[in-house]
Amino acid sequence: MKSKPQNNLLFTVDENQKDLPENDITMSITEHLEELRRRTLFVLLFFLFAVCVSFTQIKVIVAILQAPAVGIKFLQLAPGEYFFSSVKVAIYCGLVSTTPFGVYQIILYILPGLTNKEKKIILPVLISSILLFVIGSIFAYLILAPAALKFLISYGADVVEPLWSFEQYFDFVLLLLFSTGLAFEIPVIQILLGMSGTVSSNQMVAAWRYIIIISTIAGAILTPSTDPITQLIMSLAVLVLYFSGIMVLFLLNK
Repeated sequence: MKSKPQNNLLFTVDENQKDLPENDITMSITEHLEELRRRTLFVLLFFLFAVCVSFTQIKVIVAILQAPAVGIKFLQLAPGEYFFSSVKVAIYCGLVSTTPFGVYQIILYILPGLTNKEKKIILPVLISSILLFVIGSIFAYLILAPAALKFLISYGADVVEPLWSFEQYFDFVLLLLFSTGLAFEIPVIQILLGMSGTVSSNQMVAAWRYIIIISTIAGAILTPSTDPITQLIMSLAVLVLYFSGIMVLFLLNK
């Protein structure tokens, strides 16, 4: 007897299925909150550990931050000024050190719920934000801080002797490092706006006149010093970052 030909079963994969999360596991709201609480606790413990380590090495950190202020003698103008400033510096170092670990915990938390397409966008953006913040802080330490201090020291050097408050100097340096690190996040914001369809790269290019004005204002606000050299360097950096973000967004869209 003749055997009946078997029908070939063709299994087709829906294109939309390719973008579904891998190992998709349904979790309740309570489980989500518990996972969020656990990872937040990890970040908090790491922050406390980083602050303690920074405080034990405060003399080394202070020496590094004092390096741009060549020829300046620092004074303690109030009881406990050095101690409270040391705590402030340790907290700042703890925040900077914890940021990569915190972003890593965020990635682990949101990764199971992301589609493949979302992973290609969100993960590089999170990693790039850390790198840009670190690059911005290094830029402020190597370029902005020496330029600002050189201007402030030379201006009126023949009239007054530069004796600076220890606390006020570190407030100045830490604010400069932090604000510059935030300013370097401009390309990340542009990419998020462009990929979400809120603003296109062509619209960003068309607004270049307004960006020049905004960068000038941002340079005056973000730099804690009032010297024009530091503000000019910061304004130019903001412009370079803005047009770099446009180029990256253009390449991504293309």
